Amino acid sequence: MNNFLENVCRNFRLNQNNSKKRFRFGWLALLMICIIGLTGCSSQNADSSSGADANSETVEVRMAYFPNITHAQALVMKNEGTLEEALGDGYDVSWTSFTAGSSEVEALFAQEIDIGYIGPVPAINGNVKSDGDVIVIANAADAGAVLVVSADSGITSVSDLDGKTVAIPQTGNTQHLCLLNLLSQNDLSPVSDGGTVEVVAVDNSNLQNMFDQGSIDAALVPEPWGTILTSSDNIDILLDYEDIYYSGNYPVAVIVVRKDFLEEYPEVVETFLQVHMNTTDAINADLDSSVDAMIEEINEVTGTSYDKDVILSAFSRTTLTVELNEDALMDFANISLEQGFIDEMPGDSLVDLSILEGLLSEK
Repeated sequence: MNNFLENVCRNFRLNQNNSKKRFRFGWLALLMICIIGLTGCSSQNADSSSGADANSETVEVRMAYFPNITHAQALVMKNEGTLEEALGDGYDVSWTSFTAGSSEVEALFAQEIDIGYIGPVPAINGNVKSDGDVIVIANAADAGAVLVVSADSGITSVSDLDGKTVAIPQTGNTQHLCLLNLLSQNDLSPVSDGGTVEVVAVDNSNLQNMFDQGSIDAALVPEPWGTILTSSDNIDILLDYEDIYYSGNYPVAVIVVRKDFLEEYPEVVETFLQVHMNTTDAINADLDSSVDAMIEEINEVTGTSYDKDVILSAFSRTTLTVELNEDALMDFANISLEQGFIDEMPGDSLVDLSILEGLLSEK
């Protein structure tokens, strides 16, 4: 390019006495060459700048969880920053806590959450209502719920709940469906379905007062509330965790991901699942140390500080495992359909364990 410019200038000087036409042509040629050169440089700079922006793009990974021990892995991961460490630079991990599965599902629909710990029943609802866009990719915890009764209620079996008032944490959640299944097995049904058992949704923190006031006779609750309530003299366990559903081999917390996030960032999902597996193993290997992190995280979100012995006792009824009982999950779907919580059964899109199974095969 430089030699060419020098030749043009030399020719211009040699012929500067020529006609005005040649004079104008020479200057025009020189001007055009300069413009082309500058445009090329500008284009190169723009491309270089664009590449730098692309290379420096940060991928957001937005996590959801509940401040519950059934979401123990999330609590420990958040507390120790292990997911952030595993993903490394270029990824921005944020954690959002929820207290209702329906709220988390709405956040998934709004693309405000990418990966979430959630109850199996809200996961099913989310999958059906999104036409398969919310996918279960792993299990987190099994069981972790008990049916407790007032000590002076005279209730000694599920059939004795006839005419009684039973509390559940939320309408349509996992404990609610477990209760409906138990009632059905004993030829009972809720008042809302023409039956004789009054089923009411009560915040777990209010249950002790409700029992004290005689407003409820029984409650099907997740841990650690079973342990907390039965530490008082006026509340007993009617059914322990293995008698609630599927002999205790049923999911109480699963992991879901948005389909589009899974398709765009499979490497992020794989890294997360590896951390989830490692955290599950670490908690099971040293529960005592891990409980401290859980208590700290729960206190940060809720302002409630649990006694360590209570949490340790609660884990005697809760199993942390990444392996999913799909039969139990589909039976939850059947109950949800029967009760009108979903309009149709989920299809094959409900569960995708391919990445998890690949990681498990490498262990």
